[in-house]
Amino acid sequence: MKQRTVYGVITAGGVIGMAAAFIQTTEKITLLKNKDAILTCNLNSIFSCTNVLNAWQSSVFGFPNSLMCMALFTIFFSIALAGATGGKLPRGLRLGIQALALFTLGFALWFLTQSIYVINALCILCIFCFVGLLLVNWGWLRLNAQDLPIGERGRAYVVRCIKSGADIFFWIVLALTLAFAMTLHFN
Repeated sequence: MKQRTVYGVITAGGVIGMAAAFIQTTEKITLLKNKDAILTCNLNSIFSCTNVLNAWQSSVFGFPNSLMCMALFTIFFSIALAGATGGKLPRGLRLGIQALALFTLGFALWFLTQSIYVINALCILCIFCFVGLLLVNWGWLRLNAQDLPIGERGRAYVVRCIKSGADIFFWIVLALTLAFAMTLHFN
């Protein structure tokens, strides 16, 4: 797959995440103004942004998680757009952004499990952010496979997985596992 295509997928993931985080931030502001407000992203008792946004987990660092997500998705989008338009990104920058994307993915996994098992509600906007993160992480892994600091054998294994499409299988399995956990818990 061409690098520009991969950068395009990362850019799309960034746009999806930025849009979802922006809408989620506006919903959080609405709740802060009126705690009894009915949010547009409340679909039913399971998909209830109000329940999720009112939980302490939605402001882990003292400010809404969605503000952090807007900033991070803006970074992912901007750097991927530079790559998609032909810019040459230094190895250190690419690996640093991949590390940031992996940290964000880990945080999102924690937050989604908290939503499922502790808050007992899901935020549809958080799910869109997660989809954006899957695209971002898939792309950075593909772009950085040759440069990963995991030893020669580790790099060779990752490159083989990417060439065979096993990396796509991994990301799909991760998404389906979360969807399965959600379905099991809420049925």
